[in-house]
Amino acid sequence: MDTETRAPFSFDESYDTSPTIDFGDPFPYGPPTAPPPPPAPPAPPRRRYAGVAALATACALVGSAAGVVAGRELAPEPQATTTTVTGGNAAPPPVAAAAPESYVAVAAKVLPSVVSLGVAGNGGRGSGSGVVIGADGYVLTNNHVVEGAQTVRATFNDGTSATARIVGTDAASDLAVVKVDKTGLTAAKIGSSASVRVGDSVLAVGSPLGLSGTVTAGIVSALNRPVNTTSQQGFGAPPVATVIDAIQTDAAINPGNSGGALVDLAGQVIGINTAIASTTGGNVGVGFAIPIDQAKVIADQLIKTGRASRAQIGVSVGTATTVDGDTRPVIQAVTPGGPAETAGLRAGDIVLKIDGKIVADADALIATVRSHQPGDTVTIEYERDGAKRTATVRLSDAAAG
Repeated sequence: MDTETRAPFSFDESYDTSPTIDFGDPFPYGPPTAPPPPPAPPAPPRRRYAGVAALATACALVGSAAGVVAGRELAPEPQATTTTVTGGNAAPPPVAAAAPESYVAVAAKVLPSVVSLGVAGNGGRGSGSGVVIGADGYVLTNNHVVEGAQTVRATFNDGTSATARIVGTDAASDLAVVKVDKTGLTAAKIGSSASVRVGDSVLAVGSPLGLSGTVTAGIVSALNRPVNTTSQQGFGAPPVATVIDAIQTDAAINPGNSGGALVDLAGQVIGINTAIASTTGGNVGVGFAIPIDQAKVIADQLIKTGRASRAQIGVSVGTATTVDGDTRPVIQAVTPGGPAETAGLRAGDIVLKIDGKIVADADALIATVRSHQPGDTVTIEYERDGAKRTATVRLSDAAAG
């Protein structure tokens, strides 16, 4: 029995419900005819967000109508180059560099491996994205894209399409695999999320708002971001808390991008786009992807057995505030005979770190545990009665409990 659950995700911080979006003028492509004016004084800081932000899965569009906000597409910010001139001559003004050629090459490499998924079921019609992971027709996507679907249709970048059948789904990781009866497909090159760094350039590829073959650019904004959404196991089944140890990016992700690829500049998939934090239901620069190291393990299990393993420590957990004012996970109950009880943990223990990484709340604990596989061993630092202790816990399979 998997008891590592908690209430659905919500933001406790305050955010503005109407963030400002600026569209700047294009950068000049040649030197100006007059010297540039002195730099303007810095603009006053924007006011902080105030309001409530909601987490939404970047899921399929339901219904036949969808609003699309059009704005000028901005290229990645050019990198200025300067030249130093000696002998009294003034240096020419900076010249704007062209957009990275690598973006063009990466897009050409990845687009044939990303599909648009059209789904239909009792809840209506919708669309999402998927990533080809096998030349023999296997496609990786999100569980919430295909949950409740009676039919799934995959459309490829060359315009061809084929019916897909659902091979397996896992609501807890929000991953699913479908298969089309088509061979000779271009499988995506799978990278490793373990080597991803904050600040790395990335592209998001998918079908936002039903617009297939869309590529957006950004950076990795954060790593190991606990994200809690709710997903269904199937029609009539109770919802499952999907807690992901996510890659955060500012590459534009919108409804319909779900299941698509987040790739590095080598054209390697490092994540599966899955959710956004938004005050509007659309992109505000905070998107999340499932790390590919976790996704490829789940995908392999779904292909082989139709089900996925999920690691657990055998606890129910909440969030407590310590005497220092920090929030930390607190164990509310332990499963008899489970990994936590076997390792000596008990109700009331406050978890401080897992494998040396601080865990700030219940979501962070669950996300960290689920980033492992059953059988893995983790070191848990915790506090009991004011004393710090350490336990070594061997994770078990939630489905076996």
